[in-house]
Amino acid sequence: MGAHNLSAFVDSGVFFGAYSEKDEYHDQAVNLLEKALQGEYGAVYTSDYIFDETVTLARVRAKSLKTALLVGESILGSRVRLLQVNGDIFDKAWKIFKQYEDKNFSFTDCTSIALIRELQIDTMLSFDDCFDGIVGRG
Repeated sequence: MGAHNLSAFVDSGVFFGAYSEKDEYHDQAVNLLEKALQGEYGAVYTSDYIFDETVTLARVRAKSLKTALLVGESILGSRVRLLQVNGDIFDKAWKIFKQYEDKNFSFTDCTSIALIRELQIDTMLSFDDCFDGIVGRG
C-alpha cells in the first residue's frame, strides 16, 4: 500500500457544537475542531450542504444573523476546504438515501457519505452514530 495522506470531513454538529456553548457536545466539538484545524487529521473538508446546514442552524437556534455570520465566516476563513455537491455526487447521494432504509439519514448526510467515498476521506468528524459502519467516524 502506498503512502496516504490523512483526511477528515467535518459534519455540521461539530461546527455548530464548537460555537454554541449551550450545545451538549460543546467541549468535544471544540476539541475535535481544534485538532482538525491544527492538522491532526490531515486535510480537512466539509461541503456546501454542511455549510448551509450549519449557518441555517446557527441562525435559527441563536435567533441571530450575527451568530450565523460569525460561524459562516469562521468556516470560510479556516483551513477547511469547502467541497461542492455537483450532479454526480447528488446522484450518488440519492442512491445512498434510497439504500439505507434502516438509517435515519438526511439527504445532506447522504451527500457527505458520497463525498467521503468519492474522495476516499478517512474520517467523518461527527457526533451522529448513524454513520457508524458506513464511513469511519472520529
